[in-house]
Amino acid sequence: MKKITPIMVHTFLILASIISLFPFLWMLMGMTNTSSDILKGKFGFGSMLMDNIHKLQGMTHLGAAFYNSTIIAVVGTIITLFLSSMAGYGFEIYHSKAKSRLFGLLMLSMMMPFAAVMIPLFRMFSNMGLLNTPTAVVLPSITTAFMIFFFLQNTKSFPRELLQAGRVDGLNEWRLFTLIYVPTMKPTYAAAAIITFMNYWNSFLWPLIALQTQDKKTLPLVVSSLASSYNPDYGIIMVAIVVTTLPSVVIFFLLQKQFVQGMLGSVK
Repeated sequence: MKKITPIMVHTFLILASIISLFPFLWMLMGMTNTSSDILKGKFGFGSMLMDNIHKLQGMTHLGAAFYNSTIIAVVGTIITLFLSSMAGYGFEIYHSKAKSRLFGLLMLSMMMPFAAVMIPLFRMFSNMGLLNTPTAVVLPSITTAFMIFFFLQNTKSFPRELLQAGRVDGLNEWRLFTLIYVPTMKPTYAAAAIITFMNYWNSFLWPLIALQTQDKKTLPLVVSSLASSYNPDYGIIMVAIVVTTLPSVVIFFLLQKQFVQGMLGSVK
């Protein structure tokens, strides 16, 4: 029985891995085939990759969309990590009744669906003249209740002795945060960076509303427009999906060790 159990576990894991990876394999094969081959269910690589890439470049502003997505995701991630980590640090290190009430209200905001604030956000950014700009996409998400809570939970395991030693050495609160807290919490920042980057990169509903011209569209909007056409070319769509997916995959694999450490730290 002891020998059977590891075999069953490994068999289950292998099957789960195959099921999880199959859509990605199908996507890679689809980008090399014609739309008719994909509809017929062809399982194999074809020779239409370069043709599909050229057609995609001719049909869409792919370079502009990639640039827009990159700017929004990178700038948004940096600002979100900075502000959310400061908020989580402050809520956990400096306790008071007022801060506890404020944090409770912050947690309640997680229960509010985005649809409830979508129209007020649109009117506000329209009055400010910020529609159809990356700023309109980044600003509503630069601080989220989830990310503040994530940093707060990780800060619970932060050794307070380091802060006390820093104060003895004469460091002010800003230098304590930047020179002691930030380097110590690198795994937390890595995990938060992956989550935040993917949220910005894959964001669809609000960019669809806020970005109104073709030259400002992001990659998810380009993929959506290709898929919603009257006669969609699935080979071209598969190329666009691969281009959209690749940056998130690369960043995850580069930071996966820190991501695991950061996620484990958040539940201690």
